[in-house]
Order: sequence, then structure tokens, then C-alpha cells
Amino acid sequence: MKTIAVLFLLLFSHFALSDFKVDIIAEGLSKPWGVAKLPDGRFLVTEKKGDLRLVDADGIISPPVAGLPSISVVGQGGLLDVILHPQFSDNQLIYFSFVAGSMSKGYGTEVMRAKLLGNRLVDQKVIFTALPKVSGGRHFGSRLLFDAKGYLFVALGDRGRRDEAQNLDSHIGTVVRLKDDGSIPKDNPFVSIPNAKPEIYSYGHRNVQGLALHPKTAEVWAHEHGPQGGDEVNVLVSGENYGWPIITYGAEYGTGFKIGEGAEKSGMQQPVYFWDPSIAPSGMAFFEDDLFVGALKFQLLARLSLEGRRITKEERLYEREFGRIRDVKTFYSDNLNTNAIYLLTDAGDGKLIRLTKIVK
Repeated sequence: MKTIAVLFLLLFSHFALSDFKVDIIAEGLSKPWGVAKLPDGRFLVTEKKGDLRLVDADGIISPPVAGLPSISVVGQGGLLDVILHPQFSDNQLIYFSFVAGSMSKGYGTEVMRAKLLGNRLVDQKVIFTALPKVSGGRHFGSRLLFDAKGYLFVALGDRGRRDEAQNLDSHIGTVVRLKDDGSIPKDNPFVSIPNAKPEIYSYGHRNVQGLALHPKTAEVWAHEHGPQGGDEVNVLVSGENYGWPIITYGAEYGTGFKIGEGAEKSGMQQPVYFWDPSIAPSGMAFFEDDLFVGALKFQLLARLSLEGRRITKEERLYEREFGRIRDVKTFYSDNLNTNAIYLLTDAGDGKLIRLTKIVK
């Protein structure tokens, strides 16, 4: 077995929590899912039930932003991630993912682009619809990210239909890449493959709920929920197959029975890190050359120390102090500097929290 496959055996140590100043910016949010920071210092926060809120520096939460589409709140689905266009200061464009559909026609992840004017949205347009829409409320994925070239990445899940994550004629279990208007980049890896969905960038994913752009290498990193064990961190590479459900470090819930063919197979990508037992990762951000990942199951913030693409140590911070951590974000200035990490917790009294690095 490759060295990478036993990284979960690393000893867990504790980071000096005194290195961060903790500020609760806002509380009383209803199951918040995604956060974006506006140039004026306010925040956009999605609530899974279907409301988009503005939060100011004093923690005042606005009434729901007007102009959202019809949103299906079903199982793990609802109003999910939100990000700004890279040139938001010039065009006021935001992007958000949500679940749309019906019991009769099925449900799926969609992405809308709209202009934010005050407390309302205008010029709304759905720029992506994951197909096929299927029944059930599981595994919608749904993180959004703009890369350094201005392409939009949309992370999706397998919708509980694991075998379809290997099919290129479906968006199920994929990460897709689009231009900012929803059109398809000419160099997407499967644009010339008959019957393949041309939006697909990578496939073989189970349920991707973390995307982060490395601030120095410009690589897109992702994490995804595994089954019982097998949560993964991956570096996304165009056209690659990440193996689900043929290979995984996880097992069937309850029984522990093997899934697929094992942990490795030629032609399928290995994770750079995985967790066993699972931590249920959600949200991810780079900060000071480390990778920070939120956890729903153990209610903690995992700090992964990096040497290139190799993760050398995991440290677990704030375990059960804040509750379930749903989103983790850093918002970099033009010189790639930031001194803060932002967290969303999605318990009954959802909070927006800032961790500010203390300079000693």
C-alpha cells in the first residue's frame, strides 16, 4: 500500500489556540451554508432554508435579500454556496448554488448568476443545471470557486447513485468548469467525447463540499465526504477520475463491508489525504501555507500542514467549542495577504465567526 494511504495514522497534536483571537461576528443564523465577503466589509450568508442575508460588521443581519428563485429544501438540499465574481466591484455579480425540482421530476443542483443591488437581486440567470435530476435529497455537493483564470468550478455529489459517478454522460459525481457566463471552456477535457457532458472537469467523486484555490500555486483543491471512513482531500486535475465508487478508503455504513475493488487502481487518482474515521468535512481554505477544513461530525477545525502537495501533520482545533462547522473561508487581498479565517456554524443558533491571527 502506498505511503499516501496511511496518512490518517499521523498523530494529532494541538495548535496553540492563543495564536488566534476569536470574534463572533453574528449569531442567530438559520443553518447557514456559505459565506462571501463584500468589498465594503459586509458578508453575504446563505441559509439552507432558502434565504440570503447580508451581515454587517456589527453583526446586524438583514431581512432576506429579494429576488431569489424558487428553491427546493429537501434533505441535504436548499440554498447552498455563494461567491462573488472576481470583478464584483465593477459588475456587482454574485453566484449561488441551490436545489431546484419537484418530487415528480426529481431534484438537482443549479447555479444562478445575479446582480446585487442594495438588498435585492436583479438580472437573474440560471447558468448551470446539473442533469439528470433525480429523486431523493442526498449528496448535492455544491461548493463554488473561481480559479486564477476566471473559470467557475461547481462541485457536485453522486446524489446517492454511486455508480453514475463513473459515467461521463451525467453530471452526477463530478466537478464542472464553466466560463463566468455559464458557457463551456473550449479546453474542458471531454468537450470532444461523444455523449459526454462537456462541462465536466473531473469525475468519480462522492460528495464534494470543499473547494479552495491555493494562493501560490493556483491549484484547485477539493475535499469530499466518503462513506464510513474515506473522506478525501484531492488536488483537481483536468480529466482525471477520482475513483468513486470503484476505489475508496471507506466502507459500507453499519456493516463495514468493502466497497468496489479496494483502495487503489491504475488510472484513478489517489487522495493526498484521507480520514478514517470520517470527520464529515465541509468548507476549506488555505491560510499561511496550511489547509484548514471544517468538520460536521466532530465539530472541529482541522489544520493540515503542507509540504508541497504532501500533508505532513493534522492538528485539531476548537473541538466541540463552536458546534458543527459548515464553511471555512479566507478572503485574500490583492497582495495575497490575509490575517483571518472565517467560519460558519450550522447548529440551531448559526454563527459567523472570525479567527484573527495574533501577531507576536
